[in-house]
Amino acid sequence: MKAAWLLGAMLTAALVTAVDLHAADEPAGSDSGPPQVPLPPRMTRIFDGKTLDGWIQEPINAITFGSGDITDYKGLAKKLTNKSDPVSAFVADQLDDAAKAALAADPSADSGKALKSALSKNLTRFAAGPSIYDQTRFKGVQLRPETGELLQKRPAEGHELARLNHALLEDAYPSELAPTPAVSWTVKNGAIASAGAGRGVIYTAKSFGRYRIVFDIRHVSGNPDHQACVLVFCTAPTPGVKPPDALGGIQFQVPTGGHWDYRKGHNNGGNDEFTKLDHPKFKANEWSRCEILVDPATGTARMAVAQPVGSKAVEALDFKDPTAGQKGPFALQMHNRGLFDEYANIAIEEEPVSDELITTK
Repeated sequence: MKAAWLLGAMLTAALVTAVDLHAADEPAGSDSGPPQVPLPPRMTRIFDGKTLDGWIQEPINAITFGSGDITDYKGLAKKLTNKSDPVSAFVADQLDDAAKAALAADPSADSGKALKSALSKNLTRFAAGPSIYDQTRFKGVQLRPETGELLQKRPAEGHELARLNHALLEDAYPSELAPTPAVSWTVKNGAIASAGAGRGVIYTAKSFGRYRIVFDIRHVSGNPDHQACVLVFCTAPTPGVKPPDALGGIQFQVPTGGHWDYRKGHNNGGNDEFTKLDHPKFKANEWSRCEILVDPATGTARMAVAQPVGSKAVEALDFKDPTAGQKGPFALQMHNRGLFDEYANIAIEEEPVSDELITTK
């Protein structure tokens, strides 16, 4: 039985296309790469410009579905209602009562909001459950290389199984579901680049106490759009335990100065904790150099921005709440699916010699 399953998976994998379904949607970004402006003294690079060594992606790729992932809800509804292929018949039979009721209702009602919500919840449930792969069921489905590779691994549980189920559903409905990349973050032209995969973070494997971090940032595009974000005072994930959203950290939107407090019991704009300072209007789509000075003992984090890179920075946003201060990783955040940002020249000074924002001098 195991041999037959593996043989079926290998035969199916042989049918995969060599075309990356996501590549056509990815913006070109900056062909010339990030700025080559020297870093301030005493800074140690924590990104080498070539690999993601020392960084951890959470999640490494998409394993859930949101309403925005359904690009043609009417087409998907039609296939499920008519059970037009083996996969659709399987999915339709496994839908919960709410999804079946939404399918039976007018699909154009409320722009399909209720239907998309119900279907996305069910698709997420399928991804999180047992393997949905069956050789006969997926016989006519053209699979991506990533899906074929996962099939050959035959994961029995955990993230890889959820990703396999997720990818199988995307491949079964290429016109109805938007494909997601195999990884959420990658290295591109010397920068850490978000791949638009979905909400998540990439964080340092090491936790830091009091530190100064300097980095260059450019927001490429977003659909839907949102500013690029970094997180301080994060909670380091515990192996085997689902981490809090955005690592429960304090968000700085860079370079524009937006903000959010993701701590448990907060999850709000934290307006009483943040102070915006007068500064020029920064252009998110142009490279900026940001400096954030973080002190867990006082619960403070101060951000300065220089645009263009190499110019004198201006203090733009301060945070203060003594109860927020804690040692933890530094993180880059992809707020939602469809965001493409680039971070480069990321460097840190632990236990800074000065308590001043040095890029403003």
